[in-house]
Amino acid sequence: MQTHIHLEDRMTTKLNALSEWVDSVERLTRPDEVYWCTGSSEENASMINGMLDSGDLIELNQATHPECYLHRSDPDDVARVEHLTFVCTTDEDDAGPNNHWMSPDEAHRKMDGLFAGCMEGRTMYVIPYCMGPIESPFSRLGVEITDSPYVVANMRKMTRMGDDALARIEREGTFVRGLHSTGELDPDRRFIMHFPEELQIQSYGSGYGGNALLGKKCHALRIASYQARSEGWLAEHMLIVGIESPEGETRYVAAAFPSACGKTNLAMLIPPEPYKSAGWKIHTVGDDICWLHPGEDGRLYAINPEAGYFGVAPGTSAKTNPNALAMLDHDAIFTNVAVTDTNEPWWEDLDERIPKFDWKGNKYDPGSGKKAAHPNSRFTVSMEQCPTYTEAAENPKGVPIDAIIFGGRRATLAPLVMEARDWTHGTFLGASMASETTAAATGKVGVVRRDPMAMKPFCGYHFGDYWGHWLKVGETLEHPPKIFQVNWFRRDENGKFIWPGFGENLRVLEWVLGRCAGETGAVETPVGFLPEPGAISTEGLDANPDMDTLLAVDAGAWAKELDDVERHLARFDPRVPKALVDELEAMREKLG
Repeated sequence: MQTHIHLEDRMTTKLNALSEWVDSVERLTRPDEVYWCTGSSEENASMINGMLDSGDLIELNQATHPECYLHRSDPDDVARVEHLTFVCTTDEDDAGPNNHWMSPDEAHRKMDGLFAGCMEGRTMYVIPYCMGPIESPFSRLGVEITDSPYVVANMRKMTRMGDDALARIEREGTFVRGLHSTGELDPDRRFIMHFPEELQIQSYGSGYGGNALLGKKCHALRIASYQARSEGWLAEHMLIVGIESPEGETRYVAAAFPSACGKTNLAMLIPPEPYKSAGWKIHTVGDDICWLHPGEDGRLYAINPEAGYFGVAPGTSAKTNPNALAMLDHDAIFTNVAVTDTNEPWWEDLDERIPKFDWKGNKYDPGSGKKAAHPNSRFTVSMEQCPTYTEAAENPKGVPIDAIIFGGRRATLAPLVMEARDWTHGTFLGASMASETTAAATGKVGVVRRDPMAMKPFCGYHFGDYWGHWLKVGETLEHPPKIFQVNWFRRDENGKFIWPGFGENLRVLEWVLGRCAGETGAVETPVGFLPEPGAISTEGLDANPDMDTLLAVDAGAWAKELDDVERHLARFDPRVPKALVDELEAMREKLG
């Protein structure tokens, strides 16, 4: 159902390139009216009320969850559609085997046909937005045109959206063009096209976040990674967290993890005892995307281009991530969660209550064996609502990064923590990153899937060129961050996790930061530097983990791993940097 919003008169812009583009989209899509979004609270209230009237949003219990609302999407429109997501470069090789490719001419013809007249009877919303602090030189600008008020409401939480962003767009004159329509929500008429050479995104046929909130994965990773390559920085799928020691010194870490590896939990980590009593503190800058820029002092600085969290609800609980849960009792939009008999949002693992309605709005039968909330159900919330939010997230200069961490889920092989010898070795570790699948996902346990830098679905160009760009950025840094690899998921012979994980991961980060400060030693192995015996504190743990197994290096298993890494890299020949191939051979030689 289309929501009609009648607010202020149509706005204009003094930037000809923007007004001409908006006019051309209006002629193509033929909406009933055009509305330019200002980002004001009055506008948001009117937008929310309109969606409540139309049924696009459902009001939740305002006594327990003030300003919280539920959106139920089409059952066939509940997740990203990677097989329908294309990178449209002039040369197919530039997109690389890591992307689906379509020629720009063919993609434009296809999308023009879909967009023609698609907004008849609808309102066309023009959303100027800024990715990153509004005054930061590292931020980048975009304008999304959409016919979805749900997208407008979410973009207001996820970006710096409205008048301030428009003013900067008009000053600078450069912006990413994003055109989106929910269309008819037909899975057979659904495409997400990226034109990196044109700084343009077109998305049709989906209202789901990652497909419709074009500032997120589409702009902030796929297009931004392409921009970053030409401008000399890095756009990464990483959290950013500050760790403050009892002495009051804060060091910042950027970390990349594939799904189901504890990324958000690490971003909002709660110090365990005895660390909490000692004065350790966590400062969350971001949980998903990180833009890294070389600074004038030879260090690497990071900003979080987002202003909010678009998080997965199932699994978020008082046990797993109390800081995330604490954000969600006011001013949040929930998508495809279940609802209790008191009209409160609910999802699996939240608590012991049995919901009344499932994510489709049907009465829930706990004996059905079905999930009440969709496994990919989401919450959207401003980052300022996080208990560990830090104002450093708005620092125009960004925060200096002392360590970059790559992580994955490996039952064996990968040690609990390992330090790369240098930037090139660290880039190799990132390029060969892998995680093992779980039975719930694939029916098989332990299938290794390579996900370089956790960017497999998000890199906007050829992985070989991307790794080469990583190496070039490293060459510009006089004081590069140290690079580490972690694995919280090593198992014993009975299949049980050896390391307790969650907040206890701060014990590992303490060693990481000690290495960055040059205060702790390490043992050199053929695969990297490992902690010395006793270097990772286990004081206060209920049971002492088997640190010998957690930090073991099996030369035979690593030799097989390198064979697999070699096959992985070969997929991206001939663009794989020679330095990574040399790194692989050097590790083989060290393993003997």
